[in-house]
Amino acid sequence: MKRLSITILTWLCLCTFAAAADNPVLLPKSFAGWTQLGQPRTTANPAQVDSAYPAVLQEYGFTDSETATYTRDDGRKLTLKAARFNDATGAYGAFTFYRQPAMISEEIATNAASAGSRILFFRSNVLVDANFDHVTEMSASELRELVGLLPSAQGSAGNLPTLPEYLPKKNAVANSAKYILGPQALLVAQSPLTAEQVDFGHDPEVLMQDYTSKDGGLTLTLLDYPTPQIAGGRLRALQSVQPAKPAFLVRRTGPILAIVSGAIASSDAQALLNSVNYEAEVTWNEATTVSKRDNIGNLILAVFALIGIILLISLIFGVFFGGIRILAKRLFPDRVFGRSDEIEIIQLHLEEPGER
Repeated sequence: MKRLSITILTWLCLCTFAAAADNPVLLPKSFAGWTQLGQPRTTANPAQVDSAYPAVLQEYGFTDSETATYTRDDGRKLTLKAARFNDATGAYGAFTFYRQPAMISEEIATNAASAGSRILFFRSNVLVDANFDHVTEMSASELRELVGLLPSAQGSAGNLPTLPEYLPKKNAVANSAKYILGPQALLVAQSPLTAEQVDFGHDPEVLMQDYTSKDGGLTLTLLDYPTPQIAGGRLRALQSVQPAKPAFLVRRTGPILAIVSGAIASSDAQALLNSVNYEAEVTWNEATTVSKRDNIGNLILAVFALIGIILLISLIFGVFFGGIRILAKRLFPDRVFGRSDEIEIIQLHLEEPGER
């Protein structure tokens, strides 16, 4: 029994070390003059991170969170709440969910926004919410040092979504983009579409952004589906439920559905809709050119070039030796060439016996 207890304890320790290796510590003990007070609070329960929207965090792929308080020698305090997601896409989505249009964009990490003493930013698959008791001119640079100490996702999990590249920049409301991966976030974002119309069963990516126009506000919603065929099916489904007075304009470009809602009677709405154009990117895994050694055309040309060189050399030698012979006959007639009287032909009269 004692040996069994030791074995179980060893197995639990190994599992703990493995979990720690898979999920490294989020926040450092110290950075840029800030020192952590006590032990950080960790949790894997999204309800303890945000009791109002735990389902939204789950849609973004929330895994765990860590909260810690820091202090400096001058008495200032800082509270950091870091949330980790399965990939950078989830961290970006959560960043857009919690970012407010009134915030000011900051140059920290991948993307950042601030309002008063609060600075929200994310790097790779980690979202950080920083709250200072007093913001100084050095606060942003201090957080930039923290960014380099945060863990990051490996491989393709660190890739950001490409859908934001299709958002037009003209007349866009700053910090209004919302990246959505599930029905709960769609509901909170007050989308003009329902979850049934979007059909999250096909795993679409949803991106919303507000725009201004002379006739009123506009909202552009992009639905990115895995294939153009799925997008075409959703387009027909949306067009079939449109009333006599449509609530939105819709258009398909590749696997993306562009939807404009709001003051859709204006010319700006149609211009905004037409400004979204999908461009496919093709990556070649094989060489697109043939080397000179492997090109059969180059080989044939080389063969004909060699034949031409040989013929040219033969012509030159033929003219050379022919010219020498003609010159020798003129300078030394009947001495070198044309001495027919001095030339004897040896004949062998071979006959079979009995012919004579």
